[in-house]
Amino acid sequence: MIKKKMKALRLASLFLLILLLLPSLGETVTPPPMEDGESVVLRGLVLEVEDLEPDEETQDFVQLEQMVTIEITSQPFQGQQFTILNSLLGHPLFDLYLTEGRRVILWGEVAQDGKLRAVYLQDLVRDNYLYLISALFVLALLLVGRAKGLLTVVTLGITVVAVAQILLPLIIRGYPPIPVTLLVAAGITILTLLGTGGLQRKTAAAAIGTVGGVLVAGLLAFWIGDAANLTGFSSEEAQMLLYMEGGPIDVRGLLFAGIIIGALGAVMDVAMSIAASSHEVYCANPAICLRDQIKSAMNVGRDVMGTMANTLILAYVGTSMPLLILFMGYDAQFLTIVNSDLVATEVVRAMAGSIGLVAAIPLTAVSAGLLTVRKKKVFMQ
Repeated sequence: MIKKKMKALRLASLFLLILLLLPSLGETVTPPPMEDGESVVLRGLVLEVEDLEPDEETQDFVQLEQMVTIEITSQPFQGQQFTILNSLLGHPLFDLYLTEGRRVILWGEVAQDGKLRAVYLQDLVRDNYLYLISALFVLALLLVGRAKGLLTVVTLGITVVAVAQILLPLIIRGYPPIPVTLLVAAGITILTLLGTGGLQRKTAAAAIGTVGGVLVAGLLAFWIGDAANLTGFSSEEAQMLLYMEGGPIDVRGLLFAGIIIGALGAVMDVAMSIAASSHEVYCANPAICLRDQIKSAMNVGRDVMGTMANTLILAYVGTSMPLLILFMGYDAQFLTIVNSDLVATEVVRAMAGSIGLVAAIPLTAVSAGLLTVRKKKVFMQ
């Protein structure tokens, strides 16, 4: 009976939270009428492809040319056909080799009369496959987790909405990234843990451990990053923010905010594992003393710590593998590598997140013990 009440309370809490977020999701924007010279992104289908040899003027830098007939498949220009020239330069990043039946993304120029003046090839269609793998992920959660899986999908959706509708817009408007990220991270933590654990003591303990661990990671990253003079401009995307319209963005603050968000998932995982284990230990032995309860939770935390720290570091290494291979391929000196802004940034990111993860273990263990053990006896009688 208690389990049913807790389940109903959990679902009701999630339903209320979703209702609070619906106003921001339900806003519809009517597209303005297209003006002369306006560009529009379209979908297209390749109907015919004819491979051509480049002429003498372009053969030094163009390896192959394709005369491509494309049909527009998106409104309001569906059914219109265009023939465009696709030049291949021999660069795998920029070349788009087309075949019949391939779906592509185009951008077109609109004339004064509202018709397409010209279309240009932009990229290949990939979103269908992204939707497919996302659907497989949701299906796996539902098949394995059932009701828990459904709650996981809902909380994951809330996380995406919080980042896309709250965190990023506030940073774009000029709000300081670190405080905003900490507040959003705390909100995501509470909502996610409520969805997975319900209104229980273990949920509160996991929330305390997660927020504390993420706070440690953020403060440590800020301190070390400031001392090491990390600029935040180690990536091309960060450099492009200097030229984005809408006002200046604190790129260094954005770097540390990214470290906080990057560590949040792993820290939350560790904290919830420890809190749940502590709760099960207490359920198995309600007469346990506070000291043994905390000790049991710490033992679980130590076991989880090694694998989760590896998870964080290997995740960062995985994203930096091309850079590391580039350094090794050119026999770069270790002193040069470790002092570069890009490598130093990734090291601080990995180490700060891992330290925040470690800090969450005692915070969660102590919080779980204090919140779970009702008779506050330190030692067994």
